[in-house]
Amino acid sequence: QVQLVESGGGLAQPGGSLRLSCAASGFTFSSAAMSWARQAPGKGLEWVSGIYSDGRDTYYADSVKGRFTISRDNAKNTLYLQMNSLKPEDTALYYCAKARSNYNLKEYIYWGQGTQVTVSS
Repeated sequence: QVQLVESGGGLAQPGGSLRLSCAASGFTFSSAAMSWARQAPGKGLEWVSGIYSDGRDTYYADSVKGRFTISRDNAKNTLYLQMNSLKPEDTALYYCAKARSNYNLKEYIYWGQGTQVTVSS
């Protein structure tokens, strides 16, 4: 059974940082391309970042480029998202997702329950 469990969300001040984690199980994590997506209140799902199965290539939405860093530890079956210089517009429910492939980072096969990130002073 595939499970993706996100953690690390919370309240941060503008300019602050948070690190999200996603514990994966039920599939071969080291062979899976992975992504982070988010959904702000009243808005649709937005792809945030993706990473190849071996971690060599990473991609970002323009809205987070230079502020967020995606990474993975295949030995621990864990995906990360380091979020720096947070802005109020980063407020959203953040999802970890197994992507269809390295070349389809914006198509999701499985996703977790999400972790809430709120950026506010």
